[in-house]
Amino acid sequence: MPLITLTSDFGEEDYLAGAVKGILLNHIQQAQPVDISHQLLPFNDHKTAYVVSNTVKYYPDHTYHLILCNLYYHLPDYLLFVRHQKQYYLMADNGLITMILNEPPEEVVSLPLDQSRQKNIICLIEVLAHAIQRHASGEMMTAIGNPVSSVKTRKVLQPIITDQYIDGQILYIDPYENVIINITRAQFEMACNGRRFKIRYSRNDSLNRISETYADVTPGDRLALFNAAGYLEIAINRGNAAGLFGLSGYSEQNQGKYSQARLSYQSVRVVFED
Repeated sequence: MPLITLTSDFGEEDYLAGAVKGILLNHIQQAQPVDISHQLLPFNDHKTAYVVSNTVKYYPDHTYHLILCNLYYHLPDYLLFVRHQKQYYLMADNGLITMILNEPPEEVVSLPLDQSRQKNIICLIEVLAHAIQRHASGEMMTAIGNPVSSVKTRKVLQPIITDQYIDGQILYIDPYENVIINITRAQFEMACNGRRFKIRYSRNDSLNRISETYADVTPGDRLALFNAAGYLEIAINRGNAAGLFGLSGYSEQNQGKYSQARLSYQSVRVVFED
C-alpha cells in the first residue's frame, strides 16, 4: 500500500486536486494519497521548498512525494523520479528538488513524456502515477526511467549575515497571519553570540527578546519566537501580526503588459548591539 503525499498549487476549488487522487487510485493498487497542501501560491518555489522540506521528514521511509508545483517552469520533455534518504520525489525538473533537499539527490531518473500526447497536467500526472505503480511493484528506478547525472539547480532564499546585522526575507504569512522569516535559530544564535539585539520588522516597530511560546505574552501583545521548523516568526498572541504591521510575504508585481514579473520578498532586519 504505497503512501503518496500530494503538494500542489492547484487550489482547493479546481477539479485537479481531486483528479490527481482518482488517477492514483486507478493506476496503483491500494494507494494511500495524503494531502500536504494544494494552496501554495503559484511560482513561489521558496515557500514550496519550505513546506515540503519541513513535512517529508515526518513521513515513513519509502513514501512517495508528488510535488505538483511550477510544472511548466519550461516546456517539459520529461519529469523527474528522485530517491534521497529513503524518500521518493516525483516532479518537474524546475530546481525545486535541490531547494527541498539543500544538497544533490542520491539517485535521479528522467521519465520521458509521450511526444504524441498533449502535455497537459493530466498527462503529466498519469506519467508520475505509472512510475509509482511500477516502482511499488518491485521494478528498479533505472528500469522505469533514464539515469540523470545532473538536474536543474536552484538555492533557497538565504539571509544576509554580517557581524552587525542579519537581513532576512519574509517567506510567507500563515493562516493566523504569523510572519515566517528565513532566519533559522542556528543562524541567529551564531550571529548573535549572546549580544543584545533588536528585530526591526517595520519602520517604527521592533522586538528585543525571543519567546518560547505564544503564551509567553498576554493576549494582544506581539512577540518573536522560533517556530517548530526552527524559523524566526513574528506574531501577536491571539492577533494578526501581518495585517496590523503591514507585513507581506512573496508578491508578484507585473512590470507592464509584456514584461517579466518581478518577484519580491519583504525584508526584516535583526540588529546586534555590542
